[in-house]
Amino acid sequence: MKKVLALVLAAVLMLCASAMAEVSVSTTAAELELTGDPAALKVGVILVGDENEGYTYAHIEGIQKAAEALGVPAENIIWKYSVAEDATCYDAAADLADAGCNVVFTNSYGHQTYCQQAAAEFPEVQFVSMTGDTANRAGLDNFSNAFTKVYESRYVSGVVAGMKIAELLANEALSAENFDENGNVKVGYVGAYPYAEVVSGYTAFFLGIQSVVENVVMDVTYTNSWFDITAEAEAANALMSSGCVIIGQHADSTGAPSAVQAALDAGKVAYSIGYNVDMLAVAPQAALTSATNYRPQLVCRLRRGRRCHHRAGRVLR
Repeated sequence: MKKVLALVLAAVLMLCASAMAEVSVSTTAAELELTGDPAALKVGVILVGDENEGYTYAHIEGIQKAAEALGVPAENIIWKYSVAEDATCYDAAADLADAGCNVVFTNSYGHQTYCQQAAAEFPEVQFVSMTGDTANRAGLDNFSNAFTKVYESRYVSGVVAGMKIAELLANEALSAENFDENGNVKVGYVGAYPYAEVVSGYTAFFLGIQSVVENVVMDVTYTNSWFDITAEAEAANALMSSGCVIIGQHADSTGAPSAVQAALDAGKVAYSIGYNVDMLAVAPQAALTSATNYRPQLVCRLRRGRRCHHRAGRVLR
């Protein structure tokens, strides 16, 4: 059964990963051997949000696609939505184990402690904390950390941002407020928490920008929440007020892109790099691209005002 669960784990994570990311998982290739009936598997999923929140929606889609590909019936998946990063997560994990789930996934960094606690109590169930860093030290055969290398798509989104900055410089579209005292272009980033996942992401984003335009500086503002539309919008507005022309994000709502679109409409030079979902609905002129955990997407307006939309390598319109 462990080999079957390893296959389910690997497939789910591969499908959750974007084409620009790889999967990091504590499962060896030797374990990826199907030795049981996937239709008999029961999967539990603990989510920090629901389908209305882009990050969680990406995980929902990935798990559904993996289950379909493997032949795991949809009714064999038990979903726990909007589970807080506190003891509520342990309660949800214990409920899923008691319900007969063979494998349980969580999808947020703050779930990790409670997922590990449940793994210690239910050794017959495989627990996977998607994002996290304690599994190697935990010493539990049934507890793993896994996540996409989303910093790779962050780097690509930084390249897109850098191309936009280069265009603005070439067109002399920036004003004095958009530069610091050393002549560097100002960029802003709305981050959720100062976790390694967020830090590695914005570092890659910044390096991506610098691969195109070297003279940039970036200010990072934390909201201390994965999903807070108001706080993310306020952070974006503050960054734009200080002169930032690009606003990136590692936060899960449309708050920042919406604020950037409003500023652009009001005459400010400002553009948005989103996360996990296509932000065109809320920022039709301001959104340049979004780094995703499930599927790649690029929305570029960088050459002669021409608009091109790409998803998975295909031009959409």
